[in-house]
Amino acid sequence: YVEHFGGSGMDMGLLMAIYSIMQFIFSPIWGSLSDHYGRKPILMVGIIGYALTLLLYGLIGEFAEAGAFDPATALTLLICARGLGGILSSATLPTSMAIISDITSEENRGGGMGVVGASMGIGMTLGPGIGGLLSKISLAAPFYFGAAISVLAAVLTWRMVAESLKAEARSQGGMRFQGPDLREMARALTSPIGFLLILAFLHSFALANFESVFGLYAQERYTYDATQVGIILTVVGLVSAIVQVALTGPATRRWGDEAVIRLSMFASVFGFGAMLLAGSKPGQMSAPVILACGFFMFANAMIRPGVSALTSKRATMSQGTAMGLNNSFMSLGRIIGPLWAGYGLDLTLSYPYLTGALAMLAGFLACLWFLKPLPAQGSRHCIRRGICLGLPATWKPCGRCSSPASRPSRSGRAWRK
Repeated sequence: YVEHFGGSGMDMGLLMAIYSIMQFIFSPIWGSLSDHYGRKPILMVGIIGYALTLLLYGLIGEFAEAGAFDPATALTLLICARGLGGILSSATLPTSMAIISDITSEENRGGGMGVVGASMGIGMTLGPGIGGLLSKISLAAPFYFGAAISVLAAVLTWRMVAESLKAEARSQGGMRFQGPDLREMARALTSPIGFLLILAFLHSFALANFESVFGLYAQERYTYDATQVGIILTVVGLVSAIVQVALTGPATRRWGDEAVIRLSMFASVFGFGAMLLAGSKPGQMSAPVILACGFFMFANAMIRPGVSALTSKRATMSQGTAMGLNNSFMSLGRIIGPLWAGYGLDLTLSYPYLTGALAMLAGFLACLWFLKPLPAQGSRHCIRRGICLGLPATWKPCGRCSSPASRPSRSGRAWRK
């Protein structure tokens, strides 16, 4: 779609990044609003808003085809529409995660986050394949179809999703509309979820180096068309859905979120390498390309739900705020990742995937040092520099344990409720 209007890899990166810039700015707002007004109304705003922006994408393409404006103007309007889509749809993911946090226990939260990820995976499974087929009708047809599906999702949400945040549990007082608090984000990096927010950024950045430019990468390296790219992304989405539905919950319960995250990051390094090495005859789909992309997603699919589940468990603030912060750091990765991937693709085809592999390797090495399991239920401990604090929010350190050099006693008497 972008190339049809004369766009380059950098333009593609900008189109992806503007969406995430708006998500970065507005996700904390929507998260706080869901804590104040409830989850369901905010979720509805996100779904309906995304339907409207998809409709706008299609109309821009139709008017450009009819000669109402030139390709450069059409590309500018697409970027503006994409930004609007980021503003409205940023209400969806943090609110969905907050709903899962409201209705699941800590033990089952990893599986619950996996269900959210799997639902996204199902969309990734069906969407690219259907979009590739509809593109034979017109390049705008997939957007109209997506708008219709979003309207259906809004109807089903209104009829079937119950409000998960009771009125007495909502935040009280007046609401202040403000963008992301950079100082709060900086403070969050020294909180119990600080390292998890860094992981959310790294994972999102690395994944953007695959997702944001795969269409152009496949076209330039293998001369694939939109239908062939759609088929490969359908396989990728199918693998993601299966992993997150069938494996994430059992794996995190058996080995813990921490171990699953570490292993997934390590395997993702080899996934990027496999995609770089996979070959294909020009214009012909090959098993190595499909298998390499499938293996990458198999390795990568459990990272997001694992990080989100741990963020929810270790957060000392409200679930809506914690998920808003998590989404903001993911959005940062989706801002920087596509911009670099588009620029790097214009330089050399392999740069985006090499960068993604290095990001996953850095995350894995950091996990070996910083991502440690919390102590068994009932134990109380303090770890210096605030990297991990394994206590419920109702437990506070006494004067003795407030000192960085002090340690709580084995009996736990150094803690008071």
